[in-house]
Amino acid sequence: MTSKDTTRAGFVAVMGAPNAGKSSLVNALVGQKVSIVTHKVQTTRFQIRGVMMKDRTQVVLVDTPGVFAPRRRLDRAMVKAAWAGADDADAIVHVVDAAAASRVLKGRTGGQDARADEDTRRVIEGLKNANRTAILALNKIDLIKRDELLALAQSLHDTGAYSEVFMVSASNGSGVKDLAARLVALMPEGEFFYDEDQIADLPMRLLAAEITREKLFLRVHDELPYGLTVETDSWQDRKDGSVRIEQTIYVEREGHKPMVIGKGGQTLKTIGELARKELSADLEREVHLFLHVKVRPGWSEERARYSALGLEFDA
Repeated sequence: MTSKDTTRAGFVAVMGAPNAGKSSLVNALVGQKVSIVTHKVQTTRFQIRGVMMKDRTQVVLVDTPGVFAPRRRLDRAMVKAAWAGADDADAIVHVVDAAAASRVLKGRTGGQDARADEDTRRVIEGLKNANRTAILALNKIDLIKRDELLALAQSLHDTGAYSEVFMVSASNGSGVKDLAARLVALMPEGEFFYDEDQIADLPMRLLAAEITREKLFLRVHDELPYGLTVETDSWQDRKDGSVRIEQTIYVEREGHKPMVIGKGGQTLKTIGELARKELSADLEREVHLFLHVKVRPGWSEERARYSALGLEFDA
């Protein structure tokens, strides 16, 4: 094989505290949406692989769940999945919310910023214990002054957990090309893992459920607790080229059901319309989406649901 035809391929684990912007950065690097993004922390519950192609190099970006202090079984499984994504990766990118971290550095601690800082320190400690270094991606730089950004970069680089620092904004694309180029350079020679036109490794049934779950969180994130999930019950390809999808939204308490349905069913209708529109665009065909809401106490303690998401029940 000549050098011109040589292919390179590898895996990059994208880690960080919940809501640091991991999924947004993965989407920006791939150039298309492969992972859901919401205002609610811990929305990524399992590893999602986005595929970035640059010339003859394939970079498989593993968008991992956030690393945080686990309190429930689902939390523990998510954190274990995050570190599992880093174990065999050719490179690790640690995404940090620069604006939040800068406020903590200046002594403005409290609330979500303080929790994010604790989670960042947890990742740093985990990297050191694993004898790994990561690329630090300071995200949301459009929300911070340059002198504060430089001070933050120096402070975190001094921990010894990072080989280099990139300053990016997943929302406006600043610095994303530079980070992409560096990741491409780090990939080893090898055959592609996926077809060149594939952008994600996620079954369509699961992707459809994730899209609906995103719309749920975006619509009712202030009112609805974390304990809900969405499952695709049926997927029927129709003769006219359209697809009929039925999904069930599971909530843990009876009181959560009216929050999802809304007055006169309006909230559920809006969620369905938003999800159907995005699915139609992704699938490039008409989608008939039917949503049902059911109460299922303790769904997050059911072993089968962990297997479906690729999570370890006994983590």
